[in-house]
Amino acid sequence: MAAFFIVTTTVKDQDAYQTYVQSVGPTLAPFGGKALLRGKADCALAGELTHQTVGIIEFPDLAAIKAWHASDAYQALIPVRNEAADMTITAYTVPA
Repeated sequence: MAAFFIVTTTVKDQDAYQTYVQSVGPTLAPFGGKALLRGKADCALAGELTHQTVGIIEFPDLAAIKAWHASDAYQALIPVRNEAADMTITAYTVPA
């Protein structure tokens, strides 16, 4: 069952953010991750817009997301991520 890693972001350091974004891609493939969307938030149609960007990555299942997130390759990027931006990261699964 497909699972999705969704991140909303407010950038703090543009250079560090670009380094983070460019570094994440190569860490996805071993876990079946495929980037579907990286976009800029334009407006809120309802509620309050509290972020600047959103990213959506598809994985085969929730176990793959958790394995990727715990991997040495991704864990090494967390200090850069924390310097680069404030992020809310969530995982979603598609119901059977």
